[in-house]
This record gives sequence, structure tokens and C-alpha cells, in this order.
Amino acid sequence: MYEQVSHSLLNDILIKLNPEIKQQQIRHFYTRLGANFYSIHSLFYLLYGGRDDFEEQAQRLVETMARQYIVRSDQLKEKDLEREKNHNWFLSQEWVGMALYSDGFANNLQGLQSKLHYFQELGINMIHIMPILQCPEGKSDGGYAVSDFRQVDDRIGDLNDLQSLSEDLQKRNILLTLDVVVNHTSNEHEWAQKARQGEKKYQDYYYLFDNREVPDMFEQTMPEIFPETSPGNFTWDDTMNKWVMTVFNNFQWDLNYSNPAVFIEMLDIILFWTNQGADIIRLDAVAFLWKKIGSTCQNEREAHLILQLMKDCCQVTAPGVLFIAEAIVAPVEIIKYFGEDAINAKECEIAYNATYMALLWDAVATKNSRLLYQGIKSIPDKLERATWLNYVRCHDDIGLGFDDADIRAVGYEPYEHRKFLIDYFTGNYADSIARGLPFGHNSKTGDARISGSLASLVGLQAALESSDQASIDNAVQHILLLNSMIMSFGGIPLLYYGDEIGVLNDCSYLNDEHKANDSRWAHRPKLDWKKVELRHQSGTVEHRIFTALKKMIAVRKEIAAFADFNNRELIHLDNPHLFVFSRFNLRRSSSSVLVVANFDAKPQYLDLDAVGHVFRSSHGQIRDLYSGEVPALFKNQLVVPPYHFYWLSD
Repeated sequence: MYEQVSHSLLNDILIKLNPEIKQQQIRHFYTRLGANFYSIHSLFYLLYGGRDDFEEQAQRLVETMARQYIVRSDQLKEKDLEREKNHNWFLSQEWVGMALYSDGFANNLQGLQSKLHYFQELGINMIHIMPILQCPEGKSDGGYAVSDFRQVDDRIGDLNDLQSLSEDLQKRNILLTLDVVVNHTSNEHEWAQKARQGEKKYQDYYYLFDNREVPDMFEQTMPEIFPETSPGNFTWDDTMNKWVMTVFNNFQWDLNYSNPAVFIEMLDIILFWTNQGADIIRLDAVAFLWKKIGSTCQNEREAHLILQLMKDCCQVTAPGVLFIAEAIVAPVEIIKYFGEDAINAKECEIAYNATYMALLWDAVATKNSRLLYQGIKSIPDKLERATWLNYVRCHDDIGLGFDDADIRAVGYEPYEHRKFLIDYFTGNYADSIARGLPFGHNSKTGDARISGSLASLVGLQAALESSDQASIDNAVQHILLLNSMIMSFGGIPLLYYGDEIGVLNDCSYLNDEHKANDSRWAHRPKLDWKKVELRHQSGTVEHRIFTALKKMIAVRKEIAAFADFNNRELIHLDNPHLFVFSRFNLRRSSSSVLVVANFDAKPQYLDLDAVGHVFRSSHGQIRDLYSGEVPALFKNQLVVPPYHFYWLSD
């Protein structure tokens, strides 16, 4: 929109543009800049308008966007134009992702490139490569303590390797997702080193304090992220004789986004990686971007303004690139990372559906869907041009962050119920066959999270140890049940590497002094490709899981109702063991799919007359789209075997 103040400033900026930029033929850049500048100016002014150097910083901001646009390849610019014309492209049911560590998957980026056929065999067409940037050995936090934002860690390759991989992925129509850690740097980053040397410019990039007066005020309300290994939120630095804000670990310094120079630096880094071929940028730890005394320093309004500004700026330079919000926060807060008070996604087009993930695990432990149903019902509808990233496992721990009000609504006491879940999944509950590990135990509150591979958490490890075939079958069925839930819910399903063949906990991390205190390394495996090859051997667990998931992915891609347009309806049932929802095709009002899941160890039945308002069955004329079979019916009552799912078509 046209607005005099912002466009007057834009005119001044364009007049002062560096001559090297003025000489370029960048028509699309100017068109997008003009369209977005009112929003960019408004947000930039809200965050930094009180500064004397506001106009100078605004000039730098525009020139940063222009320089990255100029070096963007013609091929990527063409892709931007295509995606502008088909702006809902990522809402299709055809996308299925996998997250992986390149060194754990295939040693390095070159090894990963040599295995691309594997993804195509399974049906994966989006790959999220976990952090690949340079980090200090032993103080990397799994890749999230970055010491150089523009260099690939030489242990897994270099920029040339990434460029080759990116080009190969584009030829195969596989999306590339890369991480940018926006909240903090390693204390070995160049900015931190210059701050230690006394350079005021770089000291202003961080939160530094001469004494404990301000830090102690922050500590009154800030929670501890890793209370076992990194208590408190500040670290004393002997070189500077200052306290540094270090929310995650003492070697990760939080960036100060109240300084516009920090925002511009990080935007430049994001755009740098979009120009390396990333289709999607995962923004790490976005909930922590703004710090305020008297708050938890999470989910602040200014953090959302920063993300909105990042998105507006990226839409000028690389509009075909999507953002993922890595915000593992309370359910009521997660939805905000799509953008509030907007029809379309204003911040990040994609967000982790951490609530759904945790609720699925609750259903596994309790063998009922009461909290799962209640928790999903409490999440507001997402924006139109936004989608969830649905997952069963990821590189991180499983947090039990469902809403206390929802827990009470289904008859549980929040503290005791979470304690039960921790005990169940760590094998400390009677009859539990889970083999998870506690993570992040807080001795002050008793809180903890859960580590462990999908297969070990659902009992496959225990079943294989005892050679109990019935238990093995149940564990495999659990794996398929959980994956069916993320494939059909609405959003992009994201598998975690190794889960597709039933990889168990890897306890070799205990032999590494830098990892031994972090149980999350149990589910960050180094794949044994001899075991991966067992996917071709009939009768093996690897073959059973891989083949079933391959089929599930293929079927999903054919079901138009599984595209994500807020086209889902939860269905309340009297039977607490069943979780049922309907997906409908907006283009064909008569076309719907009924998703039915039984989380119990016993068969259950669904009275199809009870779901007649969303699913019209003709007494036997229904089909399971996954198996292709007609399920067992008696007087219009559908029999659902233990740990089983159906995708029913009428």
C-alpha cells in the first residue's frame, strides 16, 4: 500500500543506493520492495524508530536485500516467479519430509548425495539437513552453537559439496531445508571474539553486564532450559570481566536484537543460505529472540515483530523460500508463529506441531485418546497460507507441554500425569515396555523430558531382546499407527531418519565425554547401512516397516483431501480408545476420508451411524484406502483391530 512517510523514506534510500546496485537490472526486486516497504518500514520503525541512526540502518537494510538479490542465481529467481504464481504449492498432500544429520545418515554431504535414490525409493521429497555450519568440537550443542554462519563444518564437507547436493536435489524435485540459528552464536564466533577484545560494536551484539544486578532481575522470571547441565541464564566471562546472557549453554551467547545491526546481520545470513539453494529455512529458537526484564523472555511481542520483518524482507529478495518456526512452546503460543491478525502467514509459513506430537505419545502410554482429542480441539485453526510440520520423533527430546487445563478437563492431575508419562516411557512403570531415557531433569520442580528412538519408545527394543514375536508385531503396528496420524492430519509429515527401518537407541554416545551427559544423542544414530539393506529382505523388521511406510506415503500423495486447507473435522466419540477425524476435499464436497485410529491393545468398534454427518457409508460399501481392503463390519459397526488405523473412503 502507498503511505507517504514510508515511501518518502524509500525514495531517499533509492536515491542514496550504492552505484553498484543502481547499475543492476533488478526490476522484480524493485517491484517487490515497493509492495512490501510500508510493512517493512512500519515494523523496522516499531523496533528501532527511537534510534538516532534509524535512517542509516534502514539504508543498510535495503542495500543488504538488494545485494543478495543481485547474486541470486537465475534458476532460483525463476523458481521464485513460479511459486509466486502458485502460492499454495506447499499445502499439497504430495510433500513428505525427512529430518537427518548428514554425518549420521551417510558420513558427510557427499555421502548424502550418493544416497538420494534412497529418498526417492521411500517417497521422500523434502529433506531437512540438521545443522551443517561450523561449530567448535565438543561445544557444538548438536550443531546449534555456530562459530561461522557462512561456512559448512569441514567434518561434513564444504560449500561446493552443498552446492552440488542442492543442484542434484532440484533435478529430483526434492526440497532442501537448512537451519539458521537466529537466537545465539558460539562464544568462539568472530563477533564474540571481537567483543572479548573490547570492540564496542560487537559487545553491543550481545547482552553483557558488569555486575549481577540486572542478571539477577532477569533470573527472577526466566526459566532454565537445561537445568542439569547449564543452570542459570548468565555466564561470567573472565576476558571481558562481564556477565553474558547464555540461555541455552554457557558457550552459546544470546544475540541482542534490540540492536538493528544484529537484525541486518542475521537477515543477510538467512538470505545467503537461500542463495545456496535452500527452499525452506528453519529458524531455530525463535521464541527467545526478545529479552525483557520481568518476563520469561519467551514469546514476546517483539519476537513476533522480528519474524514478521524477516519474512517481509525475504519476500523481497527470495519470495519462493519458506520459513519454519522452531518454537516448542505452549499450544496457545505455537499458533502465533504463523502470524497474528492476518489472513495469510505473516511470520513463518510452517511451524512444528509439537503439541500434536506430545499428545500422540500420551495416547500411546494411556491407550486412549481423551487428552489427544481435547488438546487438538483447543488449538485454534491455523492461517490459510500456513501449515503444520507433523512429526512423531525429531532430533530433540519429547516435552510434555500440553495445557494443564486440557489435562484437568479429561480427569487427570497435571503433575501426576506428567510423572506417569515420564515413568512409562523411561521403563519405570509397571508393565511398560518402553526404553526411553530421561532428559533435562529439574530437581527443583521434578520436571523432565524424554529421549529415545521411536522404535525403542514403542517397545521394539524390549520385544527384540525377548524375541517375543507378538510384542514385535505390536511395536511395528505402533510405528505404523503413529506415522499414519502424521500422514493424514493436515500438514507436512516429517519422518526422522532411522525410524523408517526401526532403528533402536544408540548408547555409544556414553563413550564420548562431550555427549555423555546429553541423552538426546541416543536417538541421533549413525546409520548402519548393512541394516538399512535389510529393507529388501522379506520378513525382517526393517522390511516390514520400510515397505509399509513406502506404501503409506504413496497412498497419501493420491488423496487430495489430505492437502492442508483447514479441511479437517475432529469427531467426538463415547469410545475413548478411538481417535477419529474427517478430511474433506474442498473441490469435491462429496469426497471425504474418515481417519480412524485405535490406541488400545484390544479391538474396538466404531458405529458408523455416529459419524454419518461427515461420512456417508452404505452399509458395507466402504474401503480402506491404505490397504485397499473392505474392513470388517457388523450392522454398520466397524471393527478396528488393536493399534490399527483406517483411511476410509465412502
